[in-house]
Amino acid sequence: MGTLLNILCLALWLGAGQALAGAQQAEDKAQALEHSAAQQDLATPAPKGQAITPTEVQAVDPAGAAPLDDAITCLARSIYWEAKGRASAEMEAVASVVMNRLGHEGFPDTVCAVVKQGSESGACQFSWWCDGRADAVQEEAQYSLAKEIARKALNRQLQDRTLGALYFHDRSVRPDWAGVYVRTNATGRFVFYKPKGGEAK
Repeated sequence: MGTLLNILCLALWLGAGQALAGAQQAEDKAQALEHSAAQQDLATPAPKGQAITPTEVQAVDPAGAAPLDDAITCLARSIYWEAKGRASAEMEAVASVVMNRLGHEGFPDTVCAVVKQGSESGACQFSWWCDGRADAVQEEAQYSLAKEIARKALNRQLQDRTLGALYFHDRSVRPDWAGVYVRTNATGRFVFYKPKGGEAK
């Protein structure tokens, strides 16, 4: 009985160690990929050895409650809170806006900085980040999907359904800024825009 318990404990310990190693590998790869994307190298998919794998991405922030301090968590949590419960296409479009902003003039060079931009002045670019509510995940399956979409976005394996958009809003609202930009596309829930002259504001 004692031997069986020891084997079980060892297996759990090894499994936890592998999960932590997978999460760290994913975070390291994501950092390199976001740096590349910030240089506006968004067209070519990540080389196979440098791409984040499905297993690696799912090991990151499994409980959906980690601090927002790495590219995968920041991107996945944005996808989740902006479009959870919607079709995959809606979630992918949110991911594309974040990636399109990365390194673009007027926006930061890291995913987390893009997501948190404006919070210092109370004018968040992504409303969920400033709504005053807890940001921990509530639906595990939806968050797993958000992480998979974040993985594909960072690997540059997503089709950009927004056609280069840097801004979007829910169809239920009509913000003043919408008239200043060029509409690029729309999905069931969102409308997407980019600046007329290409510059961010």
